[in-house]
Amino acid sequence: MPIISQSTYSGPPKHLFNGHLETIVPSIFRKIEGLQYLRERILTPDDDFLDLDWSKVGSKKLLVISHGLEGSSDRHYAKGLAKLFNQNGYDVLAWNNRSCGGEMNKAPILYHHGASYDLETVMQHVEKKGSYQEYYLVGISMGGAQTLKYIGERGVDLNSKIKKAAVYSTPCNLPSSAAMLKLEGNAFYKNRFLGKLKKKMLLKGMQYPNMVDLEFLKRVKDFDTFDTHFTAKVHGFKDAKDFYQSVSADNWMAGIQIPTLIINAINDPLLGDACYPVSLAEKHAKIFLEMPKRGGHTGFLVKGQEFTWAEIRFLEFLEGKDY
Repeated sequence: MPIISQSTYSGPPKHLFNGHLETIVPSIFRKIEGLQYLRERILTPDDDFLDLDWSKVGSKKLLVISHGLEGSSDRHYAKGLAKLFNQNGYDVLAWNNRSCGGEMNKAPILYHHGASYDLETVMQHVEKKGSYQEYYLVGISMGGAQTLKYIGERGVDLNSKIKKAAVYSTPCNLPSSAAMLKLEGNAFYKNRFLGKLKKKMLLKGMQYPNMVDLEFLKRVKDFDTFDTHFTAKVHGFKDAKDFYQSVSADNWMAGIQIPTLIINAINDPLLGDACYPVSLAEKHAKIFLEMPKRGGHTGFLVKGQEFTWAEIRFLEFLEGKDY
């Protein structure tokens, strides 16, 4: 308890017959229509900025969405949640990690799985507005890890207006997830993410000359090398191993004090065994772990439905209809 032994996800459409297709097809082809954001830019304590995208319906309840690696508020999974929760009476805020809102950020740092300090900046800004009675935090993939770290590290000191949280396709243990990107069968994901991150690091290096070795950057072909010589260096870690271990969400998850749903599909190609926190959930009264056999990474499509099963499941959980 509270392991959810029987997931309600019945599986994807038949043409998505493995975890890779369940992951890639919605990432490329799924579109959410009829949602318009209103953008707000806020300053961070280190004189940088974050771009916040709002979709309001005049509610006293606010859903805060944290996106995945090299994602943004514009990704299908963020827009799907925003549209569904708007329809059910929630205002929505989808915030963009530094450099992910369409413009390069100003500070030397970028963002990473442990950047809960920026989520804290977002929540402090929202609280100052004084418009909401209840907050609900959700995250997808990397954003899920940021969310778990945020609520776990604050523990009993978490703002009492934050009532529940829900995450899916989340690398609860970052070293385990990073190891999955080394597998030959996952080269597509490695190359896609690494290519995007190298482009951003190139821009950051041009912003701050001599901060990183841009000639060496061109030769980088794996995440261990990139994260050791660039991510770790820019963000103050010793190397890739130190970075992965230091920011991993499971360092803080035992401290979670609000009902929290974690949905990780068994066939997720980007999650290693340690990303399924079974032993913790078995003894933790607030963590609800659901492990559908299917779903891939940020997939969970349902035939003929606009919204994914995970999005609907979030709504059920956060409204207390079904633990």
